[in-house]
Amino acid sequence: MSSETQLSLFDDSTLNQRELIPTDAKIAIAPGTYSAMTELAQHCNRCHRCALGDIRTHAVVGRGNLKAPIMVIGEAPGQNEDETGLPFVGRSGQLLEKILASVNLSTEHDVYIANINKCRPPDNRVPTPVEVAACLPYLLEQIRLVDPKIILLTGATAVKGITGDKRGITKIRGEWLEWEGRLCMPIFHPSYLLRNPSKERGAPKWLMWQDIQAVRAKLDEIQNNS
Repeated sequence: MSSETQLSLFDDSTLNQRELIPTDAKIAIAPGTYSAMTELAQHCNRCHRCALGDIRTHAVVGRGNLKAPIMVIGEAPGQNEDETGLPFVGRSGQLLEKILASVNLSTEHDVYIANINKCRPPDNRVPTPVEVAACLPYLLEQIRLVDPKIILLTGATAVKGITGDKRGITKIRGEWLEWEGRLCMPIFHPSYLLRNPSKERGAPKWLMWQDIQAVRAKLDEIQNNS
């Protein structure tokens, strides 16, 4: 056996490349990089692929059933999320839980929640394209690991980040989209509903009620046909 062949047996360049993922957005996160969400979370919690990693309190990876049929994707963490390390735990999260419960869905059994970005942007601003590009590969791995039947995209940033569709949320909400063989529905972000509390016909909360019923019906259809 040649010395070159012998050295190749000890080549750990692939391992080193993987360990570099949290350090540089230029390092690709290939499909199948992570075998479990805990591995992904470890990288997120020491990630500096963009500047948001320098100012976070906690990376906000996700919560809910790791094998849920429905995945909810938001924009980025807010202050409550940054402090706790969990997505949708403030007033928006409480409203989201009520919306899900209204059609007998729960994060314990039916839903996993994540965000486009894992770290809070300053003053809760919209993540920049650079920040989204740096963090999106983590989310794509989360989608692969959870393998949901339905993805709910809360707000325009989530819709654009996943599907590339740039239409406003008021024009696209409630419309079924297909992405990578999965059914996606854009819905209003709960924070938008908090700012628009009317329940009158045609108001955002009324529209959200129509959308979540459609999601429940589609999930029942999928499960009955499987």
